[in-house]
Amino acid sequence: MTQKFTAAHWGTYEIHGTGEATNLAPLPRDPYPARIGAGWLDAVRDPSTRIARPAIREGWLKGRDRARAGDASFVEVPWDEALDITAQELSRVIDTHGNGSLFAGSYGWAAAGRFHHAQSQLRRFLNTVGGYVGSANTYSHAGAEVILPYLVGQSNRAFQDSMTSWSLVAEHCELLVAFGGVSKRAAQVTSSGTTMHETQDWLDKAHANGCEVVNISPLRSDVADHVKADWIAPRPGTDCALILALAHELFTHGHADQGFLARCTNGAKLFEDYVMGADGTAKSADWAAEICDIPAATIRDLAARMARSKTMINLSWSLQRADHGEVTLWAGMALACVLGQIGQPGTGFAFGYGSTEPVGRPHRLINWPSVPQGKNPIDDFIPVARLAEMLAHPGGSYPYDGQRKVYPDIKMIWWSGGNPFHHHQDLAQLDRLWQRPDTIVVMDHSWTATARRADIVLPTTSALERDDVMINRRDPALVYMSAAIDPVGEARNDYDIFAGLATRMGTHAAFMKGRSSQDWLAMLWDECAEVAVQNGFKLPTFDAFREMGIFDIPDTPEERIQLQDFVADPDRFPLNTASGRIEIHSAAIAQMTLPDCPPLPIWQAPAEWLGAATAGQVHLISGQPDTRLHAQNDNGPTSMATKTRGRETCTVHPKLAAQHGLSPGDVILIHNDRGACLAGVHISDALRPDTIALPTGAWLDLRVLNGTPTCVHGNPNMLTLDKGSTGLSQGNVAHTALVSITKWDGPLPDITVHQPPVILPR
Repeated sequence: MTQKFTAAHWGTYEIHGTGEATNLAPLPRDPYPARIGAGWLDAVRDPSTRIARPAIREGWLKGRDRARAGDASFVEVPWDEALDITAQELSRVIDTHGNGSLFAGSYGWAAAGRFHHAQSQLRRFLNTVGGYVGSANTYSHAGAEVILPYLVGQSNRAFQDSMTSWSLVAEHCELLVAFGGVSKRAAQVTSSGTTMHETQDWLDKAHANGCEVVNISPLRSDVADHVKADWIAPRPGTDCALILALAHELFTHGHADQGFLARCTNGAKLFEDYVMGADGTAKSADWAAEICDIPAATIRDLAARMARSKTMINLSWSLQRADHGEVTLWAGMALACVLGQIGQPGTGFAFGYGSTEPVGRPHRLINWPSVPQGKNPIDDFIPVARLAEMLAHPGGSYPYDGQRKVYPDIKMIWWSGGNPFHHHQDLAQLDRLWQRPDTIVVMDHSWTATARRADIVLPTTSALERDDVMINRRDPALVYMSAAIDPVGEARNDYDIFAGLATRMGTHAAFMKGRSSQDWLAMLWDECAEVAVQNGFKLPTFDAFREMGIFDIPDTPEERIQLQDFVADPDRFPLNTASGRIEIHSAAIAQMTLPDCPPLPIWQAPAEWLGAATAGQVHLISGQPDTRLHAQNDNGPTSMATKTRGRETCTVHPKLAAQHGLSPGDVILIHNDRGACLAGVHISDALRPDTIALPTGAWLDLRVLNGTPTCVHGNPNMLTLDKGSTGLSQGNVAHTALVSITKWDGPLPDITVHQPPVILPR
C-alpha cells in the first residue's frame, strides 16, 4: 500500500492505519521531531472539544444581544440555515455601515496546507463582497517588521531569508552570543510546515566544532543543557542596557572596528558619543550592572571574548516582544557593527536563530505560488496587536510607522482559524471590549475561548480531515497532505463554507472560478511546475505527486552570508536605506519625534521591570511551550500530561518557593492589577530567582474569583500588558509584565474549557 503523509506547522508525518486505528509517525529523516505532534491526532478527535454542527449563540439568536462570555449557551442549526443567517447579517452590516466596519481577524496559524489556509480563504471571500479592515504585521515580530526597512533597507522576510547559514556558523563561529537563547522548543514550529527540524542539529555541530555559546536569558533552558552554554541572566527587559555596555567596552579598549563603521554604517559617531557618555552618563559595565543585576566583571569578560573571537550575535524574536523591543533589536545590530564582523562566514548579526525552524537553513529558497486572494477594496488596517485598542477607541488616532492612523468603528468581527483569547494581551480587558461589535463570526474546528465568545460558529475541518499540499519556500521537500481521518460531525472545509456563502451573496463565480477544492489543488500544482522549470528541475504530475506523497527538491543545499556583497563593496551594493548604509542613526525615525522610539538605540526603562518593582513582585516569562503550538493541541494528551492538577504548570525558583512556602504540585494564584490566573508549581533553579515562567497557550477558562477576573486554567495573558512597544511598530509587549504570587489554599475550581458549551434544543 502506498504510504500517505500529512503535515503541520510542527512537522511532517506518515499516516498509518485507518479509522479508529489511525496513528501518525514522524518522518524517519527528522533528527529532532517536535514533541507537539504526539498530541495532535487525539486533540483533533476529542469529542468534548470538537464543534460538531453549526451553532448560534442563544442570546444573539433570540434578541441580538452582545452578552458574549465563555459560558454562553448555543443552539445548533442546519448548515443551510446557518449560512442564510450569516449571509443576511453580513449583508446588513455592509449595507448599513459599509465594508470598513468589518474586521477580518484570521491570524494564519490554523493549518500548514497551502490551499486550505484559513486566512487566505477568508480574505479571498471578503474581497469578493467589497473588502474588510485587516491587520498588519505579526505578534511574533512586529517590531522587526517595521524597523528593519529603516535599518538595512530590507523587509523582515527578506532579512531572515538572507540570514547567514547555520552550516557556516557551525564551521566558522567561535563564539555565539545568543540574546534570548537558541531554543529547540521554539524552533519546533515553522509557518507553512516543515519536513525536518535542523536547528538543534546545527547547534550541536557548532558545539562539537568548538563553538562556545553564551545564553543571555532569564531561562537556562533557552539553550539545551548538552551544549554547555555559559548562562548570563540579566533582568528581563534590560538587554538593551547590556548591549550598550558591551559596546562601551569595545570602544574603550580599542576593539571597535572603526573602518567598518566608517565604510558600512551611518551615525556611528553619534552612537559612540552616546555610549561613551555625551549625555552625562557613560554606558559602562558598572552602569549596566546595576540595571541588569549582573556583575560588571561578567560584562567586561564577555566583551573581551567577543573581541578576540569570531563572533555571531543572535537576537531571538522574544527580545522585541517587549517594551521598546525594536530598539533592543536595533542596539544588537549596532553592537555587531561595532565588532565589524558582519558579512563574513559564520559571524556578524542574526535575528531569529532558534525562533523558528527555517532561519539560517542552508537550502535555496523557491518562491512557490499561492492561492490568489484578490484585491481588498478597503485600504484600512490596524497593527495586529492593537485589537483591543481598536474596540475601545473607535475614531481615536495613534502613531504607526511614521503615520497618524485612526481606529475604525467595527460592527462585525470575522475570525477564522485563530484564537485571540490566547495570543492577545490583557485578556480580561479584551473580554470586556468583545461585547462592543454587533456580531462576531468564528470558524474553527474546536470550542476555543474565542469560539465560545462568538455569535455564529461555523465548524471547519482540521488539516487531518482534508487533502492539501505543504509548500514551504524554505523547505527541501513538497508534501501531499492526505486526509488521515473522516470529517468530524458536520464539519466542512473553509472553501466549501465560503462557496455556500458566496452563492448567497451573489459572488459564487468570482470566488470559486468554477473549481472544486481538488481543482484548485491541481491548478496550484501546475503553477508550481512552472516555477520548478524556472529553477532547473521538473515536478511529477499532480496524480503522481499525490501517489508518492513527498517530492524531494533536487540540489537544494545553498549557503548565504548576511550582507556579504554590501560589506565587500558598499558603493557598488548600497542598501536601500536613506544613506545606503546600515542606519545606526535614522533621520527618518528622528523626524517622527516619537518619545518612545529615539533616532538611535538608547536605554529606556520598560513600563514594568524588576528595577522598579514593588515588594513581592516578580517578572513573568510567558514563552512558547514544547507541547503545543500557541493554544493548538492544548486538549491533547501531550499538553495535558504536563499540567498540574489540571492547570498549566509554572516554574518557580527554589528561593522564591521557600519565601512562599511552596512545594512541587502546589497551586498558586498569579496576579496583578489586570487580572489573575491559577497555576501549578514546578520548582527549578534554571531561571532567575525573581522571575517565574508560565508557558503560553492554556485555553482561557475565565471566572471571577474574589472580585478579580481569573483564568482558573493558567493562561498568562490574563496578566500581560496590552500596549504598543513603541509608536513606530505598535508591537506587543508580552514579555513586559510584573506579577505577584500567592499560595492557593482554597478549593480548586473545576476546569470547564475542555468540555463543550451548553447546547440547547431548538
